[in-house]
Amino acid sequence: QVQFVESGGGLVQPGGSLRLTCAASGSFFQSFPMGWYRQAPGKQRDLVATITTGGTTNYGDSVKGRFSISRDNAKNTVYLQMNSLKPEDTAVYYCNRGSPYTTRSWGQGTEVTVSS
Repeated sequence: QVQFVESGGGLVQPGGSLRLTCAASGSFFQSFPMGWYRQAPGKQRDLVATITTGGTTNYGDSVKGRFSISRDNAKNTVYLQMNSLKPEDTAVYYCNRGSPYTTRSWGQGTEVTVSS
């Protein structure tokens, strides 16, 4: 069963940067698209960014131009570089496979708080 472990969150001031890391267990990591998702307090979990097996990326409108997703198949790891952070980026961030391969095995997530 695949598992995801997210890390790298924290408290950052508006305009700051963070790099999130997701380590995935299980086989065939390189065979699946991967995504970062986030859930703000009181809201549903939303898709933030995706990366295909070939490295093509896609972003939600609210993070386009500020966030960058990448993957290292040799390390079974996916990253999310977040720049120019805004208070509305405050959320718990999760990784998982991209649609339609998203699993039910959500990790604990990593909390990002953007505040002065």
